[in-house]
Amino acid sequence: MNSMGSNQVWTLVDPPKGVRPIGCKLVYKHKLGADGEVTAFKARLVVKGYTQRPVVDFEETYSPVAMAKSTRILLAIAAWYDYEI
Repeated sequence: MNSMGSNQVWTLVDPPKGVRPIGCKLVYKHKLGADGEVTAFKARLVVKGYTQRPVVDFEETYSPVAMAKSTRILLAIAAWYDYEI
């Protein structure tokens, strides 16, 4: 977090009046090797999306997922031109 702050990854601003910021929390996880020993520790900052209120905090949601038809077309073009994927 300190390195991201020193690299000016974000700008700290005050929220508008009457607006409640959405909270976040750190989720910790450890990875195990084949022998069951801990090989790595990981931390991830997640947003508490369950605290959002419809219309107040958001109006529409969408997931940026490619349509199956588009994916098939892309794969067909790659196969036609013998591209590596």
